[in-house]
Order: sequence, then structure tokens, then C-alpha cells
Amino acid sequence: MKKTLLILLILFSITKAAQAQDFPYGTVTDEEMAMKKYAKDTAAHAVVLQEFGKSRIDADNEGNIKVFYEYHVKIKIFDNKGFDNGTVKIPVYNNSDGDIYEDVDDITGVTFYKDDNGAIQKIELENKKIYPVKENKHLAHYNFALPGLRNGCIIEYKYKLESPYWWDFPSWHFQSDIPKVYSEYEVHIPGFWVFNASIKGGLKLTKTTAEVERKCFSADGASCDCSLLVYGMKDIPAFIEEDYMTSAKNYKSAINFELSDYTNPYGVKTKWTKEWKDIDYQLKDESNFGGQLKKKGLFKERIVPVIAGQPDDLAKAKAIYAYIKKLYKWNEYESIYSTDGLSKALDSHTGNSADINLSLVNALNAAGLNTETVLLSTRDNGVINTLYPVISDFDYVIAKLTIGDQSYLLDATEPALSFGILPLRCLNDKGRVFSLDKPSYWIDLSNLPQKEKSTYGLDFTLQEDGKLKGTLIQYSFGYDAYLKRKEIKKFNSVDEYVEDLNGKLPKIKILKSEITNLDSLDLPLAEKYEIEINLYDKANGNLIAFNPFFLDKTDTNPFKLTERSFPVDWGMPSEDSFVLTMHLPAGYVIETPPQIIAIGLPNDGGKFVTNYEPDSNSFTFSHLIKFNKSIYSPGEYPYLKELYNKIIQSEKAEMVFKKK
Repeated sequence: MKKTLLILLILFSITKAAQAQDFPYGTVTDEEMAMKKYAKDTAAHAVVLQEFGKSRIDADNEGNIKVFYEYHVKIKIFDNKGFDNGTVKIPVYNNSDGDIYEDVDDITGVTFYKDDNGAIQKIELENKKIYPVKENKHLAHYNFALPGLRNGCIIEYKYKLESPYWWDFPSWHFQSDIPKVYSEYEVHIPGFWVFNASIKGGLKLTKTTAEVERKCFSADGASCDCSLLVYGMKDIPAFIEEDYMTSAKNYKSAINFELSDYTNPYGVKTKWTKEWKDIDYQLKDESNFGGQLKKKGLFKERIVPVIAGQPDDLAKAKAIYAYIKKLYKWNEYESIYSTDGLSKALDSHTGNSADINLSLVNALNAAGLNTETVLLSTRDNGVINTLYPVISDFDYVIAKLTIGDQSYLLDATEPALSFGILPLRCLNDKGRVFSLDKPSYWIDLSNLPQKEKSTYGLDFTLQEDGKLKGTLIQYSFGYDAYLKRKEIKKFNSVDEYVEDLNGKLPKIKILKSEITNLDSLDLPLAEKYEIEINLYDKANGNLIAFNPFFLDKTDTNPFKLTERSFPVDWGMPSEDSFVLTMHLPAGYVIETPPQIIAIGLPNDGGKFVTNYEPDSNSFTFSHLIKFNKSIYSPGEYPYLKELYNKIIQSEKAEMVFKKK
């Protein structure tokens, strides 16, 4: 989904005249005001009519090199569900420890609407309604809301931004959560700089032009020509997020810029894009990363009693893993860097993901176990650019333990995680394995040997009074066991969990419960319930209806798009099986038995299978849903969608028993 373009910002001949031009501010047409809906997306609550951006590297009045960015947009709002487009947050960043934020000015905005007489009126944005909000020492926002929003109005706003971070050239996002009629980005880059540009998403540019601007830049007595590049796209559909996907920014159509190298006014060339050996060296030299990985001594004495008596290396590793999980409480912050060093984290028994997992790496290495560090990008953070190494792409770190020819990936932030299971947030494309004494290398995180698995077994007897009595036994394995343990641990006790479960099940009474292996993380979690269900309904006379999917019924299809341009990413394979054994009293028959279904996905991607086996006074009904892959391509989407339709239809159907 990514196409890389090399922008050679040197003197080249004109390929085509670049005729980018901002649209006039503060004007609307009768046709725009009269729009009731957008013809290419009639379900849209708003549409971008025009959007224009411009970025250039230049020197300010004091000779400081900066990026100057301008943004201008006009949006038609059809109804109140589109009003959120009138609330704007402009982020400004500070990469230092001082108050050197990017600067925003010339913010203007206006709302156009028709009054009761059909005349076009406008309300200007007041300057006093624009205010900055500091989020933390590195991030602030300029916030404002366009005034007088109403159905059918048009809003328009523009602003300018100056950034001292010229190496971080602004990206342009063609696609958003509402459709756009047209979007255009104009780029001016002096020949002293060379950038790599990458286009993401599956949409095609409808305009690409380039020309040379002669003598457009000068600094410290040196001057050069500039590249003027224009990128345009029309009829841009809204990007609709759906379940089972990684970060939307992996798939939205956009263009990003990565600085390759630059030449200063004195002719000295600096290579900016680094190789992995440069990144390795930088990480080794970083006090809050490589510096912390050299602190095995912090754990050498601590782990002596932890591994005492353990029979082999795997047992030692599991003991250390359990010890680190109990030693720390995760503060929910994700990072590759220790906040204040592992010594302080140890003292407070709390830390971010790096504090905890770098401690795990150190402790395992202190025990003589071969352990490396894996840097990764979480699912919400986006996919790593593997072509151009950038440390800031990573936001998480885990441990990679190798014993013999077997490797284990470990994350000690979650108490309920079993050994060798990673949280879903970590299952995102690739990770970079780092050690202090060897070159780093890639590891695949999209096809790990972990899965979600649960099995249900129900054994019920229908009573003469119309009640069902029997047992339900559920086993949760792998990642499913982690999720269930985490859910149970939210309550003060197991009894509270069972009481809450009982309250969520109408007409169902839990008579007795037993939950085992709650803290035995290497074993499946087992739940056993004795249940009574009141099925009798006077209105039905001699008929009794029963739906066995009273715990985890699938009633909504997560796949609603006509077609999907990005993969379905579960993170891991899954399997859910269900077996019901039903005993009927004399004089009862099953009038509406469950339907037998057998559906398979292409390329052995999975299946949905049900089976019904009647006996003289009983029957067995089984139900299996299995997804064999972690990731399904957009071409497989229609099959997944139809499979879910069949599952919903099957689980909606009731079994009907009739008294003769």
C-alpha cells in the first residue's frame, strides 16, 4: 500500500509547469449553499469542498531556517452529525525541554448560512475564541470552534504555522473521515535539501507537477534554486474505520517526507537518513536505553532466590518472568526509553513499558539466559518504515529469550499474561531485535504461535415444568484465557464476578459455580456453572423455545463495508467451539432442530461448521468457528463478511421443543 518516490532536489529541467494556487477566501457559490447531499457519498454528513496546503523551507527575518506551513479548507455541513468538523485543534510541538513551540498565527474562520429569507449570511470567527491549551511539555493545541453551525452551512478557515524543525517536513493527508471533492498540496524545497517522499494508501494522485524556482533561497551568503512540487487528488472517498484493523494512518492516502541529506551554505554535506548500524550505535549510547541494558548488576542478587531449585533454563526464565510481573505495576505509558532509570523504577515498583521490560531483559541475562531486546511499534502507533530507519517510529519494547533452538517473546507489563504470550497491541508487522554486542535484525510479529481459543460444553435436561437444568463448562486457552482472567480480576472476588455474570443473564439462575486455574497462567482457565433456565411461556402452550447462545451470542456483523481496501487483522488465529447435549423428557420432541452448516474460507482460511445428531430422547448439537490466519487480504473480505452473516443467522435461530 506504500509507494516510495525519491525527490532529487537538485537542479533539474522543468517537467511540467506547476500551477498550484490557493482558492479565494470568504466566497461561496449558490450551488454550494444549495447542496443537500454529496452525490458521490449520499450518506456523508459533511464534505470538504476545497482544501489547499503549502509548505516551504525558508529563512525568517533573523536568518533562522524554518518550515512555513499554510492550511486552508472549506467544508459543507449537511446535518448536525457533521458539526464536529467545526471544532478545530491545531497541534504545535516542542522537541526541546524549553518553551520552543511551533508558532501559529493568522487564524481566520467564517460560517456561511442562509437566513429565513434565503439570503446568504456569514459569521466571522472572533480572535478571543481562539485559545492555546498546553497538553504537556512537548505538545500544545490551538483550539477554536466555528460559530453559528446549522444544517446546510459552509465553514471555512485558514491559518499559518512556523516550525523550527525543518527536518520534520509536514505530511499531507488527502483522506480523512469525510469525503473530499478536491485536495491539493504545494511543496517548496531548496536544493540544499534532499527528501524521500512516500505515498500511502490505495488512491491515485490526479495531479503531480514539478518545476524549478530560480534563486528562491539564500542563507549566509549562499543561494540555490528550489523544487516546486504540487500533488492533487479529487473525488476522495471518506476513510471508514472498521473492526480488526491496525492504525488507520497505515491505510489513509497521504504523502510523507523523510529527510535524506542536506548541504549547508558552506558546502558541507550531512547525511540525515541513517543506516541500522547508526541506529544501533545511537541506541547503545542512549542513557535511558542502552545505558539501562548494562545494569544486570541491579538484578544479580535479587534473582538468586527466584531461580534457586529450578530444574532447567525454561523453569528459571518462567520464575524470573513471574517475579518481574509482581515486582512492578505498569503505569500504562508506552515507550522504548526508561523514564528515570531502572534504579528509580525499582525503588517505586512502578514504571513504563520500557522500565519493566528492560528490567526483564536484564534479569534474564543476569541469570545467564540469552535475551535480547525487541523494539516495535504498537498497533495504534502505525507500521514501521523499514526502508528508512527512524527511532521515533518505535514506541514499545519487549524481550526475546532464546533457549536452545526455541525463542520466546515476553512482555511483563500485564499480570494476567502467560509466558510467551504478547498483548494484542504488540502484534503489529515487524520488530527490530537489538543487543549490545550484535547488529540488529528484523523479526516477524504478524504470525506468532499464539491464538485465542475457547470451548463451551453444555449438558442440559429439560424438566416437565419447562425448566432446563444442567452444567456449563467453559475452558479458555492462550490469549482468550488472558482476556478472561483480566476480566475476572477487575472484581474484588470471584464471587463478585459470578454475581455480576448472573445479573446479566435474564431467566437464567446460576445455582453453583467453580472457577479453577485463575492464577495458574500456564493452564487453561476453567469455569463450571450449574444452571437453571426458565423456558416455560404460557403464551406458547405446548411449545418451548430455547437459544443456547446466551453467553457469547454474535448478533452484529463487524464487517459492514461494501468493499474494504485494507486487510482484516485479527492479530492472531482463533477458535471457538460449542457442544450442547440435551436430554428430553418422555413426551417431548424437537420440532425445530438447529440447521446443519458447513462453510469454509478460501485458502484454508477458516470455517464455520455446525452439526446435529439426534438420539431417542436426546440430541447433540455442535458449533465451531475457526479462523486459521492472523491477517486476511481485502480480496478475502467478502468471504469473511458472508461467513459472519451465516454465523449471526445460525445463532439467532431458536430450538423449539413440543409436547406431544
